[in-house]
Amino acid sequence: MKDRAHHYTDIRRLTDNRFLNLYEMDALASSGAPFHYYFASRRPEDRIHIRTGEYEPEGVLVYAIDAEDPDRILMVHQYRYPADRYLYELPAGLIEDGETPEEAAAREILEETGMVFEPISVPGSVLTRPYMLAQGISDEVGINVFGTVTGDMSSDNQEDTEYIRPMWADKKEVKRILSEEMTSMRAQLLLAMFVNSDPDDPFGFLRT
Repeated sequence: MKDRAHHYTDIRRLTDNRFLNLYEMDALASSGAPFHYYFASRRPEDRIHIRTGEYEPEGVLVYAIDAEDPDRILMVHQYRYPADRYLYELPAGLIEDGETPEEAAAREILEETGMVFEPISVPGSVLTRPYMLAQGISDEVGINVFGTVTGDMSSDNQEDTEYIRPMWADKKEVKRILSEEMTSMRAQLLLAMFVNSDPDDPFGFLRT
């Protein structure tokens, strides 16, 4: 069910950047009083979600396990500029124009880790529906793609603005990361599912 109440009167783009822009809204409080609200968007100005009313994903998060060993998951230890630190994450990236989420996932895995990704399909899984990432400050929408990886790990295809260390993590290491290290929220939730996954049915949790 759509719930579009339109608690604002106007929107203005304040910046002009290729990847991310800041918008100012003339918002309305529950009392009717006007105030300014600010949010960021990755989308072109005419396609920000508040204008289209559609919430197709801009980015993809990839849950990729070893095709030969379902008790190992592919991760990245990545430097994030806003945090000024390395975070433990699952591979992720933006969906390019004309790509499906699965195609974007395969491209990102190749670029970030050098490996070959094969997606799996579980129709109707709630974990493959689009979701908002930081709804208080951004309209960004993501989606999860699940599958397996093969090949040799490499950093040769990474962009020079990225600091990414691809790595394998078994369930013991994932438990340590979740207990001791900083992760993203979406990686944290999926890694918790990985820890409890059945090696004989490694994607079984997608059917719940």
